Amino acid sequence: MKELKIGILQQHNVASRETNMTRLAEGIVDLARRGAELIVLQELHNSLYFCQTEDVDRFDLAEPIPGPSTRFFGDLAKALGVVIVTSLFEKRAPGLYHNTAVVIERDGSIAGTYRKMHIPDDPAYYEKFYFTPGDLGFEPIDTSVGRLGVLVCWDQWYPEAARLMALAGAEILIYPTAIGYAASDTPQEQQRQREAWTTVQRGHAVANGLPVVAVNRVGFEPDPSHQTPGIQFWGSSFVAGPQGELFYRASDNEEESVIVNIDLDHSEDVRRWWPFLRDRRIDQYGEILKRFRK
Repeated sequence: MKELKIGILQQHNVASRETNMTRLAEGIVDLARRGAELIVLQELHNSLYFCQTEDVDRFDLAEPIPGPSTRFFGDLAKALGVVIVTSLFEKRAPGLYHNTAVVIERDGSIAGTYRKMHIPDDPAYYEKFYFTPGDLGFEPIDTSVGRLGVLVCWDQWYPEAARLMALAGAEILIYPTAIGYAASDTPQEQQRQREAWTTVQRGHAVANGLPVVAVNRVGFEPDPSHQTPGIQFWGSSFVAGPQGELFYRASDNEEESVIVNIDLDHSEDVRRWWPFLRDRRIDQYGEILKRFRK
């Protein structure tokens, strides 16, 4: 049995970057002291979700990798002996920015990075204005706690991304996330969206025989442009097993700091019972490379 203790931090962000990072550090320290070996943070956790508006001044939030945040979380990882999955606004060069997950090894070094591949562009989620699509591919990151298939938010809707991570040997799929309700939607529609979000990722777990960890922010963040009523992030961070079983799902309106134990070896059993990878018709999938078949 290869047991892994995963800590998840579901937090409400505020305008002060220093406050957010202080609270993140406090949460990481607490989770480590409670026994977490791998700690996963939400998407763009250092700041408010700035993509609600298109504002060139927001590029000032970006930073290089390595940079101040990787040093900050690297020092924590080294002091506590934990692996941390962070989510940063990367400044790669002037005018070239990415939404980048950085995995920090327990010795404080950078184990690897993943640049978000699928970039949304919707009201209140104007990410194409800020982020260049990733160019690092779907490559798992090797760490002392396992081979991590790290993806980011909008990537979680795409079975192709999860499959490619699985085919490259990922032992677990991880999704730092920032997603919430539109105030204009009815309560029924809001719940349909939240359940669809959970269901599609549990489907990735089943289809690939791998555990899934999704960590979402929570709480209301206003739209500084006042063009929309703002976003109520729906939290609901969860950990699912390789058969889609929910080990834990967090509140949709409260902060949470939770440790969930998973058995990475169980994926081997599930893949023997359900050998989806064996039965794939790779000789017949060429059409999937087309945008649409008609």
